[in-house]
Amino acid sequence: MQPLLKVSDLSVSFHSGESEFQAVRDVSFEVRKGETLGIVGESGSGKSVTARSIMRLLASPPSQMKKGEILFRGVNLANKTQKEMESIRGRDIGMIFQDPMSSLNPTIKVGKQISESLIKHQKLSRREAKKQAIAMLELVGISQSEARYNQYPHEFSGGMRQRVMIAIALACRPELLIADEPTTALDVTIQAQILNLMKDMQEQLGTSIILITHDLGVVAGMCDRVVVMKEGQIVEYGTTAEIFANPKHEYTSRLLNALPRLDEKKKPKPVSLVPRDLQDDQPLLEVKSLRQHFNLGKGNTLKAVNDISFYIRQGETLGVVGESGSGKSTTGRAILRLHEPTGGDVLFKGVPLNRLSASEMKTMRRHMQIIFQDPYASLNPKLRIMDIIGEALDIHQLTKSAAEREKRVEELLEMVGLDPSHALRYPHEFSGGQRQRIGIARALAVEPEFIVCDEPLSALDVSIQAQIVQLLEELQQRLGLTYLFIAHDLSMVKHISDRVAVMYNGKIVELAESEELYSNPQHAYTKSLLSAIPVPDPAVEAKKKRIVSEESGREQLADRYNLEQSKWVEVTEGHWVAVSG
Repeated sequence: MQPLLKVSDLSVSFHSGESEFQAVRDVSFEVRKGETLGIVGESGSGKSVTARSIMRLLASPPSQMKKGEILFRGVNLANKTQKEMESIRGRDIGMIFQDPMSSLNPTIKVGKQISESLIKHQKLSRREAKKQAIAMLELVGISQSEARYNQYPHEFSGGMRQRVMIAIALACRPELLIADEPTTALDVTIQAQILNLMKDMQEQLGTSIILITHDLGVVAGMCDRVVVMKEGQIVEYGTTAEIFANPKHEYTSRLLNALPRLDEKKKPKPVSLVPRDLQDDQPLLEVKSLRQHFNLGKGNTLKAVNDISFYIRQGETLGVVGESGSGKSTTGRAILRLHEPTGGDVLFKGVPLNRLSASEMKTMRRHMQIIFQDPYASLNPKLRIMDIIGEALDIHQLTKSAAEREKRVEELLEMVGLDPSHALRYPHEFSGGQRQRIGIARALAVEPEFIVCDEPLSALDVSIQAQIVQLLEELQQRLGLTYLFIAHDLSMVKHISDRVAVMYNGKIVELAESEELYSNPQHAYTKSLLSAIPVPDPAVEAKKKRIVSEESGREQLADRYNLEQSKWVEVTEGHWVAVSG
């Protein structure tokens, strides 16, 4: 049987002046009718360039297809003009892009964006196209579809925008759907919904899917066959079961082993090399009834952090997990007074931080630092690394001369695994993982005792994530650091944290030792969150039952678990749950 799509010896280069960069080299694979093919690999492996080449979406120049065939239903798309491709895109081949906010037109209502392709490809009247567009919105699980038809993209949440993108891609019932990292920007529960939706659409419409991702858990649950790419080449190609059970290439093995699995036991934590100066019953940090409210105008208040209490012992890592908007990052910032808290107390070694003056707080910040989520945005692009790290030393007057300052910066770079000779470079000359190491070096410059790690892994590839976690653990052991580790990747949080707090809608709904929380979740939201996490094992994914809470408007979610009336109950020693009263 002839495959729906057959790519043979595809090679694509990009030209910049005299230089040429080979992004894709001799890539060959096929997609059969009704199957899902996964393309996995890290940033720069050529996954997206391959997908865009199939759709002929790469601008030429600077790109050039050096050689190869892209046979779709036996016809070579490489020989088609852009005009001919316009009638194929959307009608025969649909595409879902990674970031729905930047791929939807913010000035056009979503219904019109779906109708557009129906009018163009199926020659429907505006009235008929509107009717079908509303039906598509319903099909992808958007309630009140008639009202939503007339809304703009900014009025939808991230998960709902991605549903709109799927509706646009599938509106004309294409035979092939290319999904380029469709769930990367989404929370784990929303990701589960989107993947389930894609499976349902595939069953109903018989669509073939090319799923491009770096998440091997997603591949295990979705794909029939897998292509593994590295530096523009295919290093392994086979059925999902074969590749996961018996990877042949060392790069595939490295990808599979890079991240800890949720269903694996946590490794014992190495003993800290720094003696504690606090008693066991005396916490380093204590948070009491912390509140952080934001005035949204017109009498509306957002309770981003709503009366939460916890403590962190010296040398401990407390993980905080939850979806976007749950209040995780706001909690970290409120503790450090980067946001001025609305109410409650934060005690650091017994000192109430909210009572300190601005100059006293500046001194206190020497002991408390933060590693930010985005290594691209948190480093000043105009400063050299020497000055980015040196600035902290200058503010707290920790070095007496330029030579001492330079020596300390070089020591810090070495400590985080970077070449000290790179201190005179600018941020844009480093990769994402290297930039995050610079952010860690900057936080360590003032020799803090406590660090808020605010989603430090979310912008990084899987193998780089594993390196950064290993670095944070080594630094904790060597320097006796205490972490508040904020993340939405629950697998990683389990393995790095001593205890884990689960946040939902500004409240902590469950708090326990990490192994206990994962093996014995009590709160309905924790169960929903854990069931949504994909495990990189096709056999486990095939048997798994998901507890999915459907996403709806924030106002409907506001108190789905009746948290305002709930009380904090200790179900077993150290395992606390919010129970509705």
